[in-house]
Amino acid sequence: MESIILGLKTHYEITGEGEPIVILHGWGANLTTMQSITNLLQSQYQVIAIDMPGFGESEEPKDVWSSYDFADHVEALLNHLGIDHFHILGHSHGGRVSIILASKHPERIGKMILVDSAGLVKKKSFKVRMKIITFKIVKRIYLALTFWDRSEEKMERFYRRFGSTDYKDSLGIMRRIMVRVLADDLRPLLPRIQASTLIIWGNDDMDTPVEMGRILEGEIPDAGLVVFEQAGHYSFLDQMGRFQAVLRVFMKMEESR
Repeated sequence: MESIILGLKTHYEITGEGEPIVILHGWGANLTTMQSITNLLQSQYQVIAIDMPGFGESEEPKDVWSSYDFADHVEALLNHLGIDHFHILGHSHGGRVSIILASKHPERIGKMILVDSAGLVKKKSFKVRMKIITFKIVKRIYLALTFWDRSEEKMERFYRRFGSTDYKDSLGIMRRIMVRVLADDLRPLLPRIQASTLIIWGNDDMDTPVEMGRILEGEIPDAGLVVFEQAGHYSFLDQMGRFQAVLRVFMKMEESR
């Protein structure tokens, strides 16, 4: 399905019947990444899986968005669909958006599931700080040595060689948006959340370390954390059986016959 939401072509899929639950994917992913979760929940819930702007089949934002702009877009889509009260599940960047919605409209959110969620600004280790400093120095040298070339292709070549994986994979405005959303620290919003919240994390998550999950558990009033061993940032795929078992219990799903 497609609708024009806040001026952007937005792709989403609605399957199943029952109470609505919104599924939000992570950065660089799309609604198909969350298909295993959709397949589980659609047997007893109405699942609204969304390609957030800039991902999947949805149009890119025209300006540099913050995390709050992504949340406003999801809210506008749900209003368009006439969905007032819903549960929400967000992975990584989708968790970031879920946190904003749950803090802004606590009366609209039933239950919330955060999976390896982004939204907290992690402290940089000495090694990471040195890597950033080195990157900036290399960039200055590169610019100085190629001063005659003012093309965008020049910088694209540089970032393809020296940038992070997510930065390399993001192009154009999405690269600038990624930098913006990474700076959004949502920790002050956590005490406002009223939804009963399940937090699921991979113990080996290198993108959003498990310490972030423990902060979320400690500062969201009604929250519980489940940590999976031998799982990384995509814990819902790395430990699919365990993940689905925990989700079934939390969402009070009846066993299929």
